[in-house]
Amino acid sequence: MAESAALISPLSSPPSHRNGSQINLLVFTLTSVQEPHSKMPLINESHDSLPYIDSAPTASAQARAQQLINAELSPEHASTMHPWIPEAPEPRFSQFMQQELARKAQGAPLTGGIDLSRYEAPEAPTRASDTETPDLDAWRQTLQKAYSSSSHLSKRHENLALLEEHGKNAWLIGNSQLEEILGALEKELAETKAASEEVNKQRKIAQEASQGELVSLEETWKSRLGAILDVEVASERLRIQRLDHMRQVAQQQAR
Repeated sequence: MAESAALISPLSSPPSHRNGSQINLLVFTLTSVQEPHSKMPLINESHDSLPYIDSAPTASAQARAQQLINAELSPEHASTMHPWIPEAPEPRFSQFMQQELARKAQGAPLTGGIDLSRYEAPEAPTRASDTETPDLDAWRQTLQKAYSSSSHLSKRHENLALLEEHGKNAWLIGNSQLEEILGALEKELAETKAASEEVNKQRKIAQEASQGELVSLEETWKSRLGAILDVEVASERLRIQRLDHMRQVAQQQAR
């Protein structure tokens, strides 16, 4: 069985220096001993702050934090994508689509395509005089154009009639479906906001409830740190006195 240990380490200085001058972050790192058959250890990290009981960092602390962040970033971080982000697929447009994109990029007008004049009302062929024989080919082409225009207008009239009869109901049904989708999204958004507010509320309650304990622990840490420093100073003073005494004894014996 693997043994796990939780290590709590401050990101910057001891608790007495967290307020103001340092970043108010505590790093909770959970490490575990690697199993003989496993390939990698379990390492979970979470970063949390105490915004409800700690004072906001000063401008100098924020500038220092930004310097540390910039030092960790590579020079190409603004122009190079993250390795985990896949590359964008290369577009594969047809030759006609490439020509249209090039035309649109150049701002050239649209040429070719469907001849819309075929749907316009054609004019009857004219004769120079009443005695001249009519041009049958011209009349035949005119009749073909008139038939195309008549078919187009007939289909358009039919579509407009269907739209007049059924379009209103289809439009209302579509609006009703969109309103249902909008209502569901608004409900989900409201629930998400409520859950986020509840999390922040519980976080604030937990931090304020632990504020007294944190202050007490910080004061205890300060007092014990001061006691340790006093012990170290006294030990150093005693060591110096011992060396002085040994030096005096050695000088007396040398006489």
